[in-house]
Amino acid sequence: MDSFIRNAGLGDILEKIQHDERLSIEDGTRLFKSQDLLAVGCLANIVRERKNGNNAYFIYNQHINYSNICTNLCKFCAFGKDKDSDLAYEMSVDEVRAKVRERLSEPITEIHMVGGIHPDLPYSYYTDLLKVIKEERPDVHIQAFTCVEIAHLAEISGLGTAGVLENLKEAGLGSIPGGGAEVFSPRIRQLTCEKKLSGQGWLEVAKTAHELDLHTNATMLYGHIESIEERLEHLDMLRQAQDETGGFLAFIPLAFHPKNTELSKLSKTSGIDDLKNIAVARCFLDNFPHIKAYWVMIGQKLSQIALSFGADDVDGTVKEEIITHMAGAETEQAMSREQLLRLIKEAGRTPIERDTLYNVINSY
Repeated sequence: MDSFIRNAGLGDILEKIQHDERLSIEDGTRLFKSQDLLAVGCLANIVRERKNGNNAYFIYNQHINYSNICTNLCKFCAFGKDKDSDLAYEMSVDEVRAKVRERLSEPITEIHMVGGIHPDLPYSYYTDLLKVIKEERPDVHIQAFTCVEIAHLAEISGLGTAGVLENLKEAGLGSIPGGGAEVFSPRIRQLTCEKKLSGQGWLEVAKTAHELDLHTNATMLYGHIESIEERLEHLDMLRQAQDETGGFLAFIPLAFHPKNTELSKLSKTSGIDDLKNIAVARCFLDNFPHIKAYWVMIGQKLSQIALSFGADDVDGTVKEEIITHMAGAETEQAMSREQLLRLIKEAGRTPIERDTLYNVINSY
């Protein structure tokens, strides 16, 4: 295996990885530009197995998207709508309660809830959402509201970031998902999501959450108009933030889906690019415990392969995913525990059902 990697011209990077040394941005650039995908995957697998052995994690979770009304209207998003759009919707607190009640018979351990930046909903709406979920499922972990949403809530509540996070924790918030990070590059944000919270602003919200013992995830939306250099700048900023706080649970590369977006003329990501983003992230983000292959974005088959390219997590049952499917995803809306077990076992890994914080619920 070593000679295979050396023959691909990556021997010096292999040495660094074997000695657990941090890769530079230049190293990351070479991995992205390497024509030998298998060699890059082998490097990522060394790191993956050192951190997580043969385990592959999944969670029994439910997604709720409370509203798609959004003032940001990012060019890469098919989900967000102006409030006057025929496709706009917002759920009442009781409708969210009903969504939770629909699945009370299932062993759901996490409810993942995000929405758009709504111009009119009062701050009390968001705390009420958390409270009704906890009323219906007292033991569930609520992972809700991206850093972009948190910044919006800090503004409309007047509580500031730390104040709003403390308040949301009291109402039932358990952790924060990784969405809204997109690509931190100011150039990319100006061209694709100029109204959105800045990359630096996103990082500040995440770091504030970590200081308050709220774990978060991190993402990067790749495959649109960003450069390899901008991808690596993004990863480097995440790595620096993790050095400071240690509060990120997992990194999730998100493949851009162009259908029904303002960037619809662009092509979908290739399987090569999907695997490279996962593998390079695993090699580069040495201080992140987990890398997720989000099956909703890249499909079940590629998620299986990704488990040998650095990923150690495939997310979960999901139970009704809307955001990616509005952008043309052709994957299923949900998967059963049995499907996830088969997916992982066929990939030669050991399925581990986890909770949000990666505590083991069951090993298969």
